[in-house]
Amino acid sequence: MTGRGARETEDGGERYVEEALAMARGDGGPRPGGARTRPVLPQDPDIEEALALVRGAPDRPASPADLRDTHLPPPASPAPAGTGAAPAHRHRPATPWPRARALAERAARSVPARTPVTRPLDKALGLVLAAPLPALTDLPSFDTSAMDGWAVAGPGPWDVREEGVLAGHAGPGPLADGEAVRIATGARVPPDTTAILRSEHGRTDDKGRLHASRDPAHGQDIRPRGQECRSGDHLLPAGTVVTPAVLGLAAAAGYDTLAVLPPPRAEVLVLGDELLTEGLPKDGLIRDALGPMLPPWLRALGAEIVAVRRIGDDEKALRKAVTRSVADLIVTTGGTASGPVDHVHPTLARIDAELLVDGVQVRPGHPMLLARTGESQYLVGLPGNPLAAVSGLCTLAEPLLRVLAGRPAPEPYTLPVREAVQGHPRDTRLVPVTVRGEYAVPLHFNGPAMLRGIAAADALAVVPPGGTGPGAELELLDLPWALAGIGVCLA
Repeated sequence: MTGRGARETEDGGERYVEEALAMARGDGGPRPGGARTRPVLPQDPDIEEALALVRGAPDRPASPADLRDTHLPPPASPAPAGTGAAPAHRHRPATPWPRARALAERAARSVPARTPVTRPLDKALGLVLAAPLPALTDLPSFDTSAMDGWAVAGPGPWDVREEGVLAGHAGPGPLADGEAVRIATGARVPPDTTAILRSEHGRTDDKGRLHASRDPAHGQDIRPRGQECRSGDHLLPAGTVVTPAVLGLAAAAGYDTLAVLPPPRAEVLVLGDELLTEGLPKDGLIRDALGPMLPPWLRALGAEIVAVRRIGDDEKALRKAVTRSVADLIVTTGGTASGPVDHVHPTLARIDAELLVDGVQVRPGHPMLLARTGESQYLVGLPGNPLAAVSGLCTLAEPLLRVLAGRPAPEPYTLPVREAVQGHPRDTRLVPVTVRGEYAVPLHFNGPAMLRGIAAADALAVVPPGGTGPGAELELLDLPWALAGIGVCLA
């Protein structure tokens, strides 16, 4: 593991899980010669996964009887509001994965509509049109040649004028019947032209007369004025994401600026004293994977990153950062469980935040949370393990930011998996896959602390509880850059 929950030694962590499995099977307490290495908490992600794999797939949260049977202490009750003390976190039943995504969307829809802004074309990429885009001119704005060749009038052969017609030059004089003039692609067609004779279909004789090897049809290779649109035509609807092609169309239609929705602002708070920002892991410290990964991922989801702050394990600093943030979305990493240095829940309680989602029935990443921290401000708490954090991004951050940015929802789609996919007994599981033809191929190295699988993936497959066999159709969640390219992270 990395981040929160990674402080025990490898041996201690294994012994802890073995004890839990033994208790769940009814084999008694600790293994011979071993002492309990840490208290067993019902909300601990490692113990929940271990117990679920042994017990099967219960569809209900743990009852008091369950807690007694496994010697687990009941959750602590929260302190009364207004006492000034941080209440102990109550472990509430986790939210089903589809409902968690729907709640994130609903939360974003409660935010007042964002006031459109005007951006120059080179600053509008990735944003969303705030209004329909009408053409400011006919396209093309005059009759133009679609090919290099000759503009001809009437049937041939033709007498060729000495001067040619080039793109960007003033309009040429009209042609008389039996007359032709050299013309370049994109050049303005002379009045009374009946067709464009392509260069490869014409030849001139020693008298300078033009002959056709293939007679052109009337109007051939002439782009008439207004062929693509007339001035005032609606080219694109409001809500269209501004892509490079949209920028090109807007420029062709006469635009220098676009009215767009401003991007939602996001701030990333990286928690944990154990995180290094450079060099190799050492002395119990590990490299921070989420600090480099989250900002470009959030940009790909439509956010503008206003700050990335490293807080460490400091509750006062976390509370200060949250209460002073001007972002629309605060994203924290780690600290969402109930360990001694997991400060997210106590901080949210102290500032009277409203918990909308507190744990999700998904693996990896189930300790994620969504809270309303202000009238139009939200906080997504991601687990500290990297792939678990990715799960939190796709579950809570993506639908929230998509709605805030005004982006359309992606069209759901499924693909069959080429091989069986192991599932969790009771929770949805998100598994990195690569798309090969008409199949999704599950990737290895998909544990909560691993990024090797997701780094090679095109999408995440949504695996139902219990898993699936080969050929089963699974919903896929495309990674932002899988179809749009890595540029979406840089826009």
